[in-house]
Amino acid sequence: MFPVLSVYDCDEVIMAYIIKDCTEEQLPEIMAIFNDVIVNSTALYEYKPRTASSMQSWYAAKRKGNYPIIGAFDNNGVLLGFASFGSFRDYPAFKYTVEHSIYIKSDARRQGLGKILLKKIIENAEAQGYHILVAAIDKLNMQSIKFHERAGFIYCGEIKESGYKFGKWLDLVFYELILKTPI
Repeated sequence: MFPVLSVYDCDEVIMAYIIKDCTEEQLPEIMAIFNDVIVNSTALYEYKPRTASSMQSWYAAKRKGNYPIIGAFDNNGVLLGFASFGSFRDYPAFKYTVEHSIYIKSDARRQGLGKILLKKIIENAEAQGYHILVAAIDKLNMQSIKFHERAGFIYCGEIKESGYKFGKWLDLVFYELILKTPI
């Protein structure tokens, strides 16, 4: 369990968040966040909303790989956003590199949750001995690009027209953060 974190405006607490690992119980809320992103954005290069069955498989794969699913909850226990990471490429030489994702509920964005969750993901990746954290971002998602740059990620490549969604070709850019690891 992680501590309760508060966002401050001068000396006044704006909102307190509970940061903790998500469990199977949160899968419907996670699925709702994923599906909103799938239907309304290019943050995920998927066409169809996820199903309860696909979420069970996703959750099982995260648990099997010892990959975290860290949630930000309001004081009523409602999931406002989550972050996770997983395998970058399934080859032995990539075992120290993981790709992360952060998704925030549409009505909870711009409250500092992404920054809090990214910090927890970085801490978790370092504690597990990973060396590189990768972000794969749609090139037109300037908000995510600027967010990652402010966190110290650097641009490391682009795949032009790698996806097709909403009737147009999408370019995928990669950003990386080299972690403080013992190796």
